[in-house]
Amino acid sequence: MKDYLKRFSKLGAKGFTLIELMVVMVIIGLLAATVVPKFFGQVDKAMQQDAQAQIELLGQALDLYRLEKHKYPTSDEGLDAIKSYLKKNIPKDPWGNDYIYESPGKEGRGYDLISFGADGAEGGEGTDMDIVSWKNFE
Repeated sequence: MKDYLKRFSKLGAKGFTLIELMVVMVIIGLLAATVVPKFFGQVDKAMQQDAQAQIELLGQALDLYRLEKHKYPTSDEGLDAIKSYLKKNIPKDPWGNDYIYESPGKEGRGYDLISFGADGAEGGEGTDMDIVSWKNFE
């Protein structure tokens, strides 16, 4: 065994020391700690923008329904009433929850469409913020 170790060390084997490897790991960890949260923040924002776009498309279908029927569907009829105005089924919000539809809407609006955001509960801030038909997501 000693002969093998002597021969190996004579070959001038090159490699990284433990300290060099640890420095590289620390640098990679620091980069990941700064990049990953920014990436996930963009994903959350994209999901909120997707919810806003779906609400706008559902709103257009509701407006077509109103042109033909001279009224919006009632809350009891729900979004199922506009299926014939869509190419696909009624979508769920990006978090997998149903959109909330109320007609008549509050404050004199013809209807309200709401996604409760990532937490699926009314209210919230950040990714949990509600996305609503009467206000554009910023």
